Amino acid sequence: MTAPSTTRVMKPDAAAIAEAVRCLAAGGLVAFPTETVYGLGADATNGAAVARLYAAKGRPRFNPLISHVADLAAARGLADFNADAMRLAESFWPGPLTLVAPKAAGCPVSELATAGLDTIAVRVPRHAVAQDILAGLRRPVVAPSANRSGHISPTTAAHVLADLGGRVDLIVDGGATLVGVESTIVGCLAEPTVLRAGGVPREAIEQVLGRRLAAAPDEDDAPLAPGMLASHYAPRTPLRLNARHVERGEVLLAFGSKLPGGAANATQVLNLSARGDLIEAATNLFSHLRALDAAGAKTIAAMPVPHDGLGEAINDRLARAAAPRSTPLAQ
Repeated sequence: MTAPSTTRVMKPDAAAIAEAVRCLAAGGLVAFPTETVYGLGADATNGAAVARLYAAKGRPRFNPLISHVADLAAARGLADFNADAMRLAESFWPGPLTLVAPKAAGCPVSELATAGLDTIAVRVPRHAVAQDILAGLRRPVVAPSANRSGHISPTTAAHVLADLGGRVDLIVDGGATLVGVESTIVGCLAEPTVLRAGGVPREAIEQVLGRRLAAAPDEDDAPLAPGMLASHYAPRTPLRLNARHVERGEVLLAFGSKLPGGAANATQVLNLSARGDLIEAATNLFSHLRALDAAGAKTIAAMPVPHDGLGEAINDRLARAAAPRSTPLAQ
C-alpha cells in the first residue's frame, strides 16, 4: 500500500470498524483510540506495514513495538507467559498494562516490530473501538502513540490529524481517551520488573504478585521494551560499515542493484533491497542481520545505505550493531 495523499476521519460505527480492518489487512495505517492514548496501528505480522509506520512517525529508531491483541488466548500465541505474567494478565487485562515475555514458538510478529529480539511486548487494550478492530482483524496490531516522534502523545483524533494528517490512511474518532498516559510495562523474564511507569500503578501490580517488583535494571542491561533507550539485538559477528569492497571470508549485507568490488569473495550475500527501496530495507534489516550472523563468517560487510527517510533509522541501527562492546553479548 502506498502512502496516502489524504487521511480519512470516521466516527466509530460498524462501517468505520470494517474499513479499519480492511485497511490494516491491506498493509495500511490506522489510528484508533485505546484507553491510554491514540495508537497508530499496523498489522504486526506485515514487516512492510511496520516499516511504513516507523516512516510515518518520523526520525525513528527501531525500538520494539507493543503488539496489541483482543484477549489472553491471542496473547499466548505470541508470548510464553510464566506464572507471574499469567497472574498479571488475568488481573489487569483488558487494560493499560503491557507484559514483556519470551516469544512463543512460531510467533508471527515481524522481526522489525520486535527489533530483532527474542522477547515481545504484548497488551490487551480495554477500549471498545480497539477491541472491535482487533477482533475483526484477528491478527496482532502494533500501535505506538499516534504522533510524530518527539511530539506529545495524542488523546483526541484532532491531535492525531494535526500531527499525522496525510501520513496515515484512516483515523477512527472515538472521542477523548480516558487514561491519557501510556501503559505500564512489566518485564516478566526473571523477576517481574517495571520497565515503564504508566496507567497501572506499581502498588497494584505488587499487590497481585504478593511481593515487591525488582529494581529496574541499568539501561545497558535492561530487557528491551517500548519507551526504553536500551541496546537492540546485536550480532556476535563483527560488523564493518560502509563496505565498498568485500574481503575473503566475509558475508555481505548489500543494498541496491550494484554490488561492491570483491563481492564474489563473500561466502553469503543478502540484499536489504535490490531495488534500493528503504521501506523494503527496513523490513529485512533484522532478519538479514540474524541470518548473516549465523553464517560463521569473520565479518559482516555492510554496504552504505542512504540517510534519507527510513535510511536514518537503518543507519542508526547498523551503527549500534557495529559499536565496540566491552563485555560479551548474552543472547
